[in-house]
Amino acid sequence: MYKVYNPKLRELPPSIGRLGELAYNLWFSWSDQAKSLFARIDPLLWDQYVHNPVRLLAEIDASKLQQIAADESFVQQYDAVIRQWDEYLQAPSWFEETYPQHKQQAIAYFSAEFGFHESLPIYSGGLGVLAGDHCKSASDLGVPLVGIGLLYKKGYFNQKIDTDGNQLAETVTYDFAKLPIAPAYADAAPSELPQELVVTVALADRTVRLKVWHVQVGRVSVYLLDADLEENSPWDRELTAQLYGGNQDIRIAQEVLLGIGGVKALRALGVPTGVFHINEGHAAFLSFERLREQLDKGLSFHAALEVIRASTVFTTHTPVPAGHDAFPLPMFEYYLHDLFTAYGQYRDVLTQLGLDAGKNLFNMTYLALNTSAIRGGVSKLHGQVSREMFRGFHGNIGAEEVPIGHITNGVHLSTWLAPELKELYSRFLPGTWTTSQTNKDQWGGIDLIPAESLWAVHKQLKEKLIGYARANLREQRRRNSMPAEVIEEVRQYLSKDALTIGFARRFATYKRANLVFSDLNRLDRLVNDPDRPVQFMFAGKAHPADRPGQELIREVYRVSQMERFSGKIVLLENYDMNLARYLVQGVDVWLNNPRRPHEASGTSGQKAALNGVINFSVLDGWWEEGYDGSNGWSIEMNNEADWATQERENTESIYRLLENEIIPLYYNQGALPTQWVNRMKRSIRTLAPVYNTDRMVMDYTNETYAPSLARTRHFIANDYEEAIKVADYKQFILQHWHQVRIIEVNDGSGKARVASQAADPLKEVSVTVKFGPVWYKDTAVEIVYYEEHSGRWQQRVIEMEPSRQLDDSTVIYRASIPAHLKHGPHFSVRVHPISPNFARRFELPLVTTF
Repeated sequence: MYKVYNPKLRELPPSIGRLGELAYNLWFSWSDQAKSLFARIDPLLWDQYVHNPVRLLAEIDASKLQQIAADESFVQQYDAVIRQWDEYLQAPSWFEETYPQHKQQAIAYFSAEFGFHESLPIYSGGLGVLAGDHCKSASDLGVPLVGIGLLYKKGYFNQKIDTDGNQLAETVTYDFAKLPIAPAYADAAPSELPQELVVTVALADRTVRLKVWHVQVGRVSVYLLDADLEENSPWDRELTAQLYGGNQDIRIAQEVLLGIGGVKALRALGVPTGVFHINEGHAAFLSFERLREQLDKGLSFHAALEVIRASTVFTTHTPVPAGHDAFPLPMFEYYLHDLFTAYGQYRDVLTQLGLDAGKNLFNMTYLALNTSAIRGGVSKLHGQVSREMFRGFHGNIGAEEVPIGHITNGVHLSTWLAPELKELYSRFLPGTWTTSQTNKDQWGGIDLIPAESLWAVHKQLKEKLIGYARANLREQRRRNSMPAEVIEEVRQYLSKDALTIGFARRFATYKRANLVFSDLNRLDRLVNDPDRPVQFMFAGKAHPADRPGQELIREVYRVSQMERFSGKIVLLENYDMNLARYLVQGVDVWLNNPRRPHEASGTSGQKAALNGVINFSVLDGWWEEGYDGSNGWSIEMNNEADWATQERENTESIYRLLENEIIPLYYNQGALPTQWVNRMKRSIRTLAPVYNTDRMVMDYTNETYAPSLARTRHFIANDYEEAIKVADYKQFILQHWHQVRIIEVNDGSGKARVASQAADPLKEVSVTVKFGPVWYKDTAVEIVYYEEHSGRWQQRVIEMEPSRQLDDSTVIYRASIPAHLKHGPHFSVRVHPISPNFARRFELPLVTTF
């Protein structure tokens, strides 16, 4: 299919010769045995090099390698890890067994960031870590996924906190030769040496060259594009320097390189791609490059667009309108200059695909929506918010019918579950529990774990966290040149016996990191209770341009420095995947209090839940689905109230639940809080089998990838016959829909009748529709009304049947509805186009109502 050339490390002794292979495959990052093997080589260097096995093997003394190669115990451990690795690669996969017909077609997964491991720091937060977890589960399940992203030479930034609580963004330039990545190579004839792959992208008035790098993630390949080449101008070389850095010019340029350059890289590599997954709108320009490809084949624009839509999946992650990238039209036209010059006749239709006419901006989310057949949010609530947000795209229909679904996020279990807990679970769960983790029945074994065993492991993880947190705080103080005694007092900070609450995420204002500080006197009583103390750990970065977010960090820091909170409220710096693991595995409670519904999904609480850490959260994102009343706590509020009221209600709920439920439960049974452990078990048992990326990737495969692969194959068969037919049909409908009119509605003046199977009286409604040149069988005629169920109004749609054709274009339809409904006040009638070739019911935003 396409070639992968493994990079060469220094020559290794034969008895450990495949260590380099392990180092360059990020499978090591979710294999506890592989990580333990690398750590054993030199524990201090392993930590110093941020758990980077490539750098470890490159820089360690050769004598040390010879020493471990002669260590029989080490070689035995090495052999066991290599066996595990080989078995992983050779095992039959879920995808091969479920979709053998699709195993030769790759799914291209485009994302602006990927968070695989702290040793490859090209991520900023949740979106990137989710993308990394998505790839890992795709590997575990054998899904033929190929990732596409950008390689940021300066990553995001390292965060330092100064003595005033200011965030200092430290830029680091990474040496790619010492990261678990390698150049990708173009195919070459057997007699030729392979060449490092470089693709070119037209950007504004020039061409940018991009080197393609390869990251191996288990069975999944990820390709990253790098503009830092001598052939590029100094400005262009900086385009892939930093994640989310720079101004709008940098941002749109990055997105052109990602979308258009990513497609070019796939083509150069010869990857047979069947589906393109746009993970957030940053990569939506990939549709322009794919349209260009189809136009060059001679397809009409509208037929080409149908091919692109059929094979594109889009996931939106942002419930706030301001979070969707949009660019001024002159800027958009400048950076796409080459495309508009070569395909000038399509300038208007291309622009329309992303045009926000009200703001005169080109919106990347609009482009993604208009070029994808299957679109979704990342939780049930986020799906609802997205349907409301983009309702205007889809004609005169209710928000509940807008064709945007959802697949709730998950987390990669093997990455985030503590090894100590993995070992404990394995003693009580079936032997295949990690590979069949979505099977809820097998998680019942959690209840068999003795309370003292689970509590003992949790206490061990908590002590590890506290030790790591103290080291983090000592380093902060040392770097800030504080006196020795001030540095050393950190050794007394935090207690392994105190109820420990964690809050770690991006410092954005809507996440409200300071909410628990609303009443410092009340907080003082909780934190300093001599018998039932509480302590808080905070961590997270704010974007360097987000001044309000940085002010939140300063506020947390100021509170942590107050004498009454010293050592009991702490702010840890440089939140990354390594620190995240310590936190989600070691705290007792995971606090999450965003402004609802601004948290699209959130995954940190899912990571915590795997580890028996109990969630305490606003019912937003995934927690609205996950909370069942007994597996955590819900921070309450009136969702319909104004923001100020909601804030007061959230704050009161946090304090009340801490005082009356959470703290008493934690402390009520002495050394072994059995009731607390029971709630830990309930959390694990109900949440772990659902909120993992195996389930998520299976959902994506079943609901989006496989249908898209099948639909695309159907569309391109017989020289694009079906795509052309669908495009022509849509064009005809769009041109003639204005002639479709509902002439008359008779809502049943006759006597109501009683339905045979129900007591409710029904009446017959007739509707006369004039279709003009549109064939009546290409439409649906429906009655729409609402019924109240459990205090909520739910839409009912009754499809009407044609009963009599008056002439070539006029048809009478009939249907029965409850007799008390009257046309106008209680129900309406609508007509909209349908087709068996539509991917979704309201694919055309055409609805005629009466």
